[in-house]
Amino acid sequence: VNELGYTKAAYEGSISTLCAGCGHDSISGAIVRACHELSIEPHKIAKLSGIGCSSKTPTYFLGKSHGFNSVHGRMPSVVTGAAMANRDLLYLGVSGDGDTLSIGFGQLAHAIRRNINMTYICENNGVYGLTKGQFSAAADIGSKTKKGETNQQPPIDPCLTGLTLGATFVARSFSGDKQQLVPLIKAAMKHPGFALIDVLSPC
Repeated sequence: VNELGYTKAAYEGSISTLCAGCGHDSISGAIVRACHELSIEPHKIAKLSGIGCSSKTPTYFLGKSHGFNSVHGRMPSVVTGAAMANRDLLYLGVSGDGDTLSIGFGQLAHAIRRNINMTYICENNGVYGLTKGQFSAAADIGSKTKKGETNQQPPIDPCLTGLTLGATFVARSFSGDKQQLVPLIKAAMKHPGFALIDVLSPC
């Protein structure tokens, strides 16, 4: 148990319906562990997301916290409004690279610019996994789809974007490295202001 007397199970959610081996499930596990180790009351966290495989993941962690699944790319605006209404909650936004760097790119930029007090985790796999693998804005040049198409566009780097726009906390990790990822999530959740973590998460 942690300092509040909670077991790790108090921070878990529903059973995942993502594909077996999906890196996003490892990120969910890291979030559970980080919140348990920080001894945060689950009901003092608000988890928000957009659309996509990554945005399904808040169902799989913090089942006793507040939650809102917004429309595609608009999660930062919803967090902005929620944070204005209630400054006592910890805001945890989870989004994918498609949701973050394509339709939600402007939303991300303004959340950083306004230094919204939130942790923003970008689960980055380079594809639109929920809609069968089209390239996202984070896909590397030369990447190939299952159909053999090759990506010709240069990728947008979430960390360089965050640094350029003045984010006050920027980090990158890998879904398979909980020894690194858990401390990063803990540091981001304790950070006063906008904290961006880009997590490379194989599809």
